[in-house]
Amino acid sequence: MIIVMSIETKIFYAVLVFSWTVYLWEAYLAYRQRRTYRSTMHVPQELGKIMDTETFEKSRLYNLDKSNFSFWSGLYSETEGTLILLLGGIPFLWRVAGTVTARFGLGSEYEISQSLSFLMLATLFSAFTGLPWSIYNTFVIEEKHGFNQQTLGFFLKDAVKKFIVTQCILLPVTSLLLYIIKIGGDYFFIYAWLFTLVVSLVLVTIYADYIAPLFDKFTPLPDGELKDEIESMSKSISFPLTKVYVVEGSKRSSHSNAYFYGFFKNKRIVLFDTLLEDYSPLNQEGQPETVPSQETDASAETKNKKQGCNNSEVLAVLGHELGHWKLGHTVKNIVISQMNSFLCFFLFAVLIGQKELFMAFGFYESQPTLIGLMIIFQFIFSPYNEVLSFCLTVLSRRFEFQADAFARGMGRASELYSALIKLNKDNLGFPVADWLFSMWHYSHPPLLERLRALGGTKQD
Repeated sequence: MIIVMSIETKIFYAVLVFSWTVYLWEAYLAYRQRRTYRSTMHVPQELGKIMDTETFEKSRLYNLDKSNFSFWSGLYSETEGTLILLLGGIPFLWRVAGTVTARFGLGSEYEISQSLSFLMLATLFSAFTGLPWSIYNTFVIEEKHGFNQQTLGFFLKDAVKKFIVTQCILLPVTSLLLYIIKIGGDYFFIYAWLFTLVVSLVLVTIYADYIAPLFDKFTPLPDGELKDEIESMSKSISFPLTKVYVVEGSKRSSHSNAYFYGFFKNKRIVLFDTLLEDYSPLNQEGQPETVPSQETDASAETKNKKQGCNNSEVLAVLGHELGHWKLGHTVKNIVISQMNSFLCFFLFAVLIGQKELFMAFGFYESQPTLIGLMIIFQFIFSPYNEVLSFCLTVLSRRFEFQADAFARGMGRASELYSALIKLNKDNLGFPVADWLFSMWHYSHPPLLERLRALGGTKQD
């Protein structure tokens, strides 16, 4: 017996099959990496001078717990998404959104209003279903391994604040995008792309000045040796630095980071307090009251430090980050992102008129623009997005090696070498990876590969 399926049915099941194929592929890669975590019980010989046994075991258990958690959360997410599609969750929520807007006297002709209602309900649903997983990850896994610094009250308050801020940005931007698509005519995809380009540039510009401070405290780096050396290094490569901030990341997590932002002649550098051994609150706790007299002040200070990098290592890390700017990696990533965005909007313009795409997901009588964006960008483009993601991962690893080489060219190879080891220890990074998992997922090269490229000279 031959079963003849309609085009929309074929599209629907093709989307489901591809989604589960990607999930199973990811699950297989994660299984290979978990097998590495379980089988690598001792520090490999080549890592003997880099990582001690205690840190290695902590790292192994932490990453094993994270991988197990990712398996179950990923299975839940995939199952939830499949049930939403099979049970008609998207058209159902669209009808609910229509009921909500109707209560305010707005009929189906007010498509943008209904779209915003749909978007708010969808993000609210996602926030509630994801909350238990986020709580477990923060207060069980991160707490167990010593990274979480949040209270439950702080966490929940933060989650509400993030939701509100997200809505304040998402809803106006979406309404304007839908309006542009509606009135843009045959070339709406050009106007839509230009609009998203402007929005992305504005958000990048204002994020650290106006959005991030809503969640974390930013303070200027005090005058002193570190600030002077950062300014001197920036000047030596013509980096237009205007301000250096320290962000109080320690109130959330003991993970560390650093980044720069801004366009043209207005660049700022942000350092997490957990990156700086002189600032990290963890280094202020549990300090011994006395130090044996035979120890020098320097050796005692080194012994007491528990987290972060010294000034020369921080400068080496910044040398790496500034290398991304000097070598044009930031601009290249923006260009690639915008080329991809333009291509996607162009293909969206080609496909939006295909009613079968809407019918495949339960929209038989109407073709809302927002639903079209969701179907095409999230489902139809899935194979393309997977290929693009892998290519960008490969490119990112290449950029990381180049940025390391730039820092080495500045004479900071040994400091970057020791900084990478410290940061790997502070963040409990596991230095052994399955080759296939690493190739597919690691946007940064594995620690050993970076150390070898730096020349293998450790500064004790």
